[in-house]
Amino acid sequence: MTTGQPSFPRQYARTQRFTLGAPRGYALSPDGARVVFLRSASGTDRAQRLWVLDLDEGREFTAADPLTLLAGADEELSPEEQARRERTREGSAGVVGYAVDEAVELAAFTLSGRLFVSELRAGTTRELPVQGPVVDPRPSPDGRQVAFVAQGGLRVVAVDGAATSDGAGAPGDGTGNGPTADRILAAPDGPQVTWGLAEFIAAEEMGRHRGFWWSPDSDRLLAARVDESPVRRWWIADPAHPDREPAAVAYPAAGTANAVVTLALLGLDGSRTEVTWDHVRYPYLARVHWSAGGPPLLLVQSRDQREQRYLTVDTETGATRTVHDDEDEVWVEPFPGAPAWTPDGRLVRIADEGGARKLFVGDRPLTGAPLHVRAVLDVGEDDVLFSASGTDMKDIGVYRAWFRGSGDQGGWERVGARPHPTVSSAVRSGELVVLSQASAEWPGARVEVLRLDADGGEKTLATLASYAEEPQLTARPRFVLAGEREIPCAVLLPTGYTEADGPLPVLLDPYGGPHGQRVVAAHHAHLTSQWFADQGFAVLVADGRGTPGRSPGWEKAISRELAAVALEDQVDALRALAGSFPFDLERVAIRGWSFGGYLAALAALRRPDVFHAAVVGAPVTDLRLYDTHYQERYLGHPDQEPAVYAENSLVTDEGLSGAVEPHRPLMIVHGLADDNVVVAHALRLSAALLAAGRPHEGLPLSGVTHMTPQEQVAENLLLLQVDFLKRSLGMT
Repeated sequence: MTTGQPSFPRQYARTQRFTLGAPRGYALSPDGARVVFLRSASGTDRAQRLWVLDLDEGREFTAADPLTLLAGADEELSPEEQARRERTREGSAGVVGYAVDEAVELAAFTLSGRLFVSELRAGTTRELPVQGPVVDPRPSPDGRQVAFVAQGGLRVVAVDGAATSDGAGAPGDGTGNGPTADRILAAPDGPQVTWGLAEFIAAEEMGRHRGFWWSPDSDRLLAARVDESPVRRWWIADPAHPDREPAAVAYPAAGTANAVVTLALLGLDGSRTEVTWDHVRYPYLARVHWSAGGPPLLLVQSRDQREQRYLTVDTETGATRTVHDDEDEVWVEPFPGAPAWTPDGRLVRIADEGGARKLFVGDRPLTGAPLHVRAVLDVGEDDVLFSASGTDMKDIGVYRAWFRGSGDQGGWERVGARPHPTVSSAVRSGELVVLSQASAEWPGARVEVLRLDADGGEKTLATLASYAEEPQLTARPRFVLAGEREIPCAVLLPTGYTEADGPLPVLLDPYGGPHGQRVVAAHHAHLTSQWFADQGFAVLVADGRGTPGRSPGWEKAISRELAAVALEDQVDALRALAGSFPFDLERVAIRGWSFGGYLAALAALRRPDVFHAAVVGAPVTDLRLYDTHYQERYLGHPDQEPAVYAENSLVTDEGLSGAVEPHRPLMIVHGLADDNVVVAHALRLSAALLAAGRPHEGLPLSGVTHMTPQEQVAENLLLLQVDFLKRSLGMT
C-alpha cells in the first residue's frame, strides 16, 4: 500500500534540497521601512518572486512575479546568464537575483534577457526597452540610471527612458529589433573581450561575481575589461547530441595563461580613465569596493597568492596607491565583504595574525582568538557586523565589534545568541538587520527582522515566512571530536538504531577540502547523510585539515600535501571513533562529489586496507587540468613543481598515481557538460584503471554540469549509489 508521498530522494531533488520556498537575497531600506527578498510560491516552485515586507504596515506583497511578467512563457537564458548561474550554483528560476539603489526604492533584474525595474514602495514592475540579452543590471545609487551588460558591452539606461539610444533593440524581447533607450559606455574591442563581467577565475574561485561598480555620486562607473584571448580553449561536447557543435570554453588550467583583467573609470559624460597598477606582479583582481567612505579600493593578488595589495584609485588620473600589504609564506586569502571603508575612512580588512584570523579596522585588531572571522557583513557608523566561528567550529555566529565610541576599548558580542549552536548569517542597513539562523535543533532556517540598538540591544520586529517543505525524515547528527587532532565529526546512525542491532557497515561522507565545511550545526546539512544511514549504514562526516572554520594553520596544513593530509585525517577520524560507535571496520565505504569525489578515489586507491568501496563523483583526477587560482594556491606552479602535482594527482601521463593493491570497487559519476571539473578527469581515471586491469563502474550524465539540479538525475543518483554500495560491501 502506498501513501502517494514521494521518496526522500525524490523530495530532496524536487525541492532543490529544501531551498525552494525559503526566503533569501535580502535588501533593507536605510529608513527602516522595507525588507526586500526573494521567495518562490511553494516548496516545489522553482520560480523565485520579488517580495517586499512593509514594516510600517506589517504586510508582505509581491513586487515582481515572473509568471505574470513573461505571460506564462518559458524562461530563456543567454550563454552569459547560464555561465553566471553555474558559477553561483544557482538552480532555481525566475528572479534569481536583483540589485537596488541606495534608498532601496528601485530594484533591477532580468528575465529571459530582458530588463525589468520594480518600484518597491508601490510594488509595481515595468520593462525597460534596451539591447539584450541583459546580464547583471544594477541601478545607480540615486536610482535614476541602470547599468547592465549586453553582448559583451557595458550599457546604461535612464529609468525614466530619457536617454538617447545608440543602437536598435525591440522593447521587451532583448534581441535588438526595435527602438531602445539605452546607450553604450564601453564596447568590446576584440572578439574575446568583455566589459563589466567577472571572468571565470574571479567567479569560480575568488567569490567576485560582478564586473562593474557605481560611484557613490552616480556619475561614473568602475568597470572591468576582461580579455580572454590568452586563455587556452577547451571544448565541451554533448555526445548524446552529435549534431550539435561543441561549446568553446576559455579555461585557465594550472600553469597556463589567465585572462587579462584591467579597470577603467567610465563617466556618464563619455569620459574614460584607465586604472593603473602593476598587473604583471599582481594579475588577480580579487575585490573592488567603492563607497562614500573613501576612494575606490582594490584588492589585487600575486599569481602565487603569497602577497596581496590594497590599492586606492585616484578617480581623476586612474593612478593607484598602496595602503596596505598582506604577505604569507603559504598563501593569502580574499574574504567576503572585505576590504571596505568605515564612514570616517578607515580600512576594514580580515587578516591572519598570531595564528588567528582577525578583523582589523585601520591597524587595530577588533577581534582575536578564539574567534575565527569568516566575513564582513556590514560596516556601520560605529561598528562592524561580521560572521565568525569560535572554539566550536560547527557554530557559526553573527557578531558586532565597535571601532569607536563606547566600544573603542575592544571586544565583540554576538547577535541573536541562542542556547545552542547555529549557522547564522545577516544583512544590515542602519539599525535594521535580517538574521537567518539554521540549527540542528529544527529543520530549515528561521529568518527574523531585528532592530539593533547602539548599546547592543535587540528587538524582533517581524519574521519572514518560509514556504519550504519539511523533509520526511529527521537528521540526528552526533557531533564529536576525533583523535589527537580533534577532527570535527558528525556521526549518523539509522533511525531507531539500538546497540542490539550490532555493528554497521560504515560510509564516510566527506567533502574534506578547502572552502567546504560539512560538520555544521544545521539540520538540512545532514539530511542526505541521515538518509544513507537509514539504508543501514553508520555514516561518518569528518572535516579534516584543509577545511575552513578552525584556524589559518588548520586550513593551510594541506599546502603541497593535499592528498596525504586530507586522506590521513579521514582514516584517523574513522579509527579514533571506532571504539565509540558501532563501526564495522571490515566494511567501510566512502562517497563524495568534487573534492569529495577526489578524496573518495584517493581512499580506495591508496588505502584499500581501510576502504572497501568508493563512489567517486565529479573528481579532479589530473590536478594539472584544474584552474590556476585554486590549484596553484595549494600546489604551486606545475612547471616548477611537477613532482608535487604527480604525487597529489590520481592519474598522470604514466597512469595511476600511488595506487596499491588490492583493488576496490569504484563507481565514477560525472556530468558530461561540466565546465568546472571537465569530464576529461573521469575519463582519464577510467582509462588508467582499465590499463591497470582494474574493473569499475561509470555513470556518464548527459547534459549535466557540476551541479545536478535535474529532478530525476538527482533522485536516481542517490538510489544507484546505495545499490552500488550494498553490492560492494556484501549487504543483503
